[in-house]
Amino acid sequence: MHTFNTLTEFHKFCALPKPEHPLISLIDYGKVDYQTIENQITWIQNFYSIGLKRDIQAKVRYGQQEFDFDEGLLSFIGPRQVLQFEMLSTEKKPSGWLLLIHPDFLWNTTLAKTIKNYEFFGYATNEALFLSEKEEETIIDILLNIQQEYRSNMDKFSQNIIIAQIELLLNYAERYYQRQFLTRQINNHEILGRLENLLDTYFNNEEAIDKGIPSVQFVAQNLHVSTSYLSSLLKVLTGLNTQQHIHEKLIEKAKEKLSTTQLSVSEIAHILGFEHSQSFSKLFKNKTKQSPLAFRASFN
Repeated sequence: MHTFNTLTEFHKFCALPKPEHPLISLIDYGKVDYQTIENQITWIQNFYSIGLKRDIQAKVRYGQQEFDFDEGLLSFIGPRQVLQFEMLSTEKKPSGWLLLIHPDFLWNTTLAKTIKNYEFFGYATNEALFLSEKEEETIIDILLNIQQEYRSNMDKFSQNIIIAQIELLLNYAERYYQRQFLTRQINNHEILGRLENLLDTYFNNEEAIDKGIPSVQFVAQNLHVSTSYLSSLLKVLTGLNTQQHIHEKLIEKAKEKLSTTQLSVSEIAHILGFEHSQSFSKLFKNKTKQSPLAFRASFN
């Protein structure tokens, strides 16, 4: 396991000169030569990296998901993540760009906080971003603008200009991810169907009595995707995240029992996985603008 705390350490491992700026660097991937004889490389990096890599013959594991690098693949790696490469033999030399950003570079900027809102640093492990030729050109232009700025004489405007370029890149990536979600409607709608079946089975079998309300982690695990990826996908398709979908199903089942059975509110709350009936009543009223008893009375 290799650990890279600084950009300089990573440059050295790649057999590259020291970075021109200690906190931000754009690497020409065609010049990378990992200083190891190991066929499989595992490392933790304490900085962000955004990679646009072509002709990479390697199997990569980031988190729990494996994927192969292919032409035009844009990847996002956050700090303190474990990344594993298994290099495959190839006659073709890899190419592309790798932007490294140390978190210290973001200090005293709005991006220091908002970068956490770009969820693809987490779910890129499950859904890598592929680019059209035009999209790839847009990203490369931004990367080269960043490089040109930190290579110039740094002044009081330099950091803000570079931060603006990074934000522009991230916003384009967010647009491209959403486009990728929407153009995969068959698979996406399949996940919606599996989500519906999973929650129906869970509540119909009264599993909540013993296990409680299903968590976002439980749902994502059973659908074989990451929690952040699932919530992002559902948000794009339905406007609701995973937690909201669970609550919608809870309310649906509660209405069914209130209108078709004589079970008390406490009994219904227990069946649906609530420890306290007050919590159930509060959620029900928040979602329906009626108390459970008022909803039941409307059927009499």
